[in-house]
Amino acid sequence: MADALTPLYAIRGLTRRYHTGGRTVGALNGVDLDLHAGELVVVLGPSGSGKSTLLNLIGGLDRPTAGDITYCGQSIANLDEPALTTYRRTQIGFVFQSYNLIPSLTAGENVALACVGVDDALKTAPPQALELVGLRDHADRFPAQLSGGEQQRVAVARAVARRPAVLLCDEPTGALDRDSGVQVLEAIVRAREQSGALAVIITHNIAIGGLADRVLTLADGRIADVRVNKERAALQELVW
Repeated sequence: MADALTPLYAIRGLTRRYHTGGRTVGALNGVDLDLHAGELVVVLGPSGSGKSTLLNLIGGLDRPTAGDITYCGQSIANLDEPALTTYRRTQIGFVFQSYNLIPSLTAGENVALACVGVDDALKTAPPQALELVGLRDHADRFPAQLSGGEQQRVAVARAVARRPAVLLCDEPTGALDRDSGVQVLEAIVRAREQSGALAVIITHNIAIGGLADRVLTLADGRIADVRVNKERAALQELVW
């Protein structure tokens, strides 16, 4: 793992172009960025600015057209599929706007599914992860028996159950009201603080930037602004 001074991720010249309708669209255009272990980074920007593309490239869900991403000093841009799958499974926890819970499984079983293959994890990780997000007493409930905010907190528990080094969150509060959104953000912040993971949250919600160590603003596939927060806002102070 990277030390305190060495970035966890070194991203250089990151470019992603798509070919659609006979034309080429530049989703990312030469992004340079360092990300450090333990940081909470919020990425803002309008639709089409490249936020989700950046997150997908960091998470190994997509491959760059040009440029490179190194993780702990190793390039992930050209990993073969088995190595990329291992990287995603062992290093990354994903939280998406759509909760992606399996409806036929209970909350506890959804979290346990993420821990398959980890020694003894099925016995300890799911209850601990659900307790972290305040839902240990909901372990036997099915997704249809949970509110939207509760389902998203289960998704956070699933993402952090294996204690990943990186937590990537794509509009985690986008479909939620304020109170539910604050509970989800509280779960993400608590998980990051306990594990020391890097957390990256992409969002349209400017208010969430107050929680971050750094706020990046993307526009037209480029980093348009970087802001460092000297003091982070309290969760209950967020207004949206």
